[in-house]
Amino acid sequence: MTNREDEYDYLFKVVLIGDSGVGKSNLLSRFTRNEFNLESKSTIGVEFATRSIQVEGKTVKAQIWDTAGQERYRAITSAYYRGAVGALLVYDIAKHLTYENAERWLKELQDHADSNIVIMLVGNKSDLRHLRAVPTDEARAFAEKHGLSFLETSALDSSNVELAFQTILTAIYNIVSQRQMSGRTDSDFSPASNVVPISVEPTQTSSSKGSCCQNN
Repeated sequence: MTNREDEYDYLFKVVLIGDSGVGKSNLLSRFTRNEFNLESKSTIGVEFATRSIQVEGKTVKAQIWDTAGQERYRAITSAYYRGAVGALLVYDIAKHLTYENAERWLKELQDHADSNIVIMLVGNKSDLRHLRAVPTDEARAFAEKHGLSFLETSALDSSNVELAFQTILTAIYNIVSQRQMSGRTDSDFSPASNVVPISVEPTQTSSSKGSCCQNN
């Protein structure tokens, strides 16, 4: 019997970027495994997880990459962004500095990622309404100015997590299918292409399980 997980029409690599502690790992685990870990530790190096969704009758497999937000792991950048067709730029609505740093992360995307990458600004931890430091309207205006889509999510209570990934994957799919209609080849996105995990050696060893967020 074939494994359904191996059958897909498109494989899209999406990267999670943003400061350390904004909840990138929990967004990943909530979307791919429907799990949330309150004791989540900082990611060491890189990890990724996959999940397939249906978009207009096609099976789209998302390969979502998560990285440490700390400066000392900057050396991984080029390999991390290679082949990425989407990015979720995440900040914490209760920590204004993480939002201010979105500008810097955008510049990093421009420097290292494909110029056609689809970017969504994500204000995570929307459950912390009483601690809100970033007004929704301000973040939405920033997103519009830079041509990004925008959503507020909560990995804790699942709010908009599914919608965020569905929205960005659908946007990528629409771009790819339009290219196909115009006769351009899209071998980059087909299952036969070699969008395979790039082995990036983390600075420290992490558990070989997909979780790799515990401190060993």
